[in-house]
Amino acid sequence: MISSLNGVVTHVALNSAVIDVSGFGMLIQATPQTLAGLHVGRDALVHTSMVVREDSMTLFGFATPGEREVFEVLLSVAGVGPRLALAVLAVHTPEDVRVAASSGDTKAFTRVPGIGPKGAQRIVLELAGKLAPTGEATTSTPAVAVPIWKEQVLQALVGLGWTEKDADKALAATAQAEPELVAAGQVGDILKSVLRDLGRGASVGGR
Repeated sequence: MISSLNGVVTHVALNSAVIDVSGFGMLIQATPQTLAGLHVGRDALVHTSMVVREDSMTLFGFATPGEREVFEVLLSVAGVGPRLALAVLAVHTPEDVRVAASSGDTKAFTRVPGIGPKGAQRIVLELAGKLAPTGEATTSTPAVAVPIWKEQVLQALVGLGWTEKDADKALAATAQAEPELVAAGQVGDILKSVLRDLGRGASVGGR
């Protein structure tokens, strides 16, 4: 099992990146926050989790072992796959997830696109006793600003299942409500804010 990659970043896309490890280009899927910390041509250490399916083997990358741990525990919940687990970590820090799971905060999980009330209730029930708060700060480190932040945020939203129209509308609303946040151009923070707004209106349940 591949638990980490240490090499040179050769490509960074909206939902993935490639890291060259001794001549092998290793593709990872990751959250926008993790990807914002990767820079082409620079060395990077990424903690990974491999998800094996009948027709595929996919590596998911994380900035810290704590993020990977929460991701893997989320996968133990019925109905939660890798994509949904990544969406949770795109909205919440690992500590936020731990606090929500231990306190039974279902509303925190309904803020994640694709998780309705029933799904949130199931997640809280199945995570009981599996994740406990560590005492770390729940405020995540701001993502690195990128010149094309708007395109990255929009395409990340589309990749998470929202239509282009809804994604653009939500981003416009966030820009109007939080002009300082948008002016900073920090992809991770902007995406989290838009996802929270979209999550409030999500009505999809059972996932």
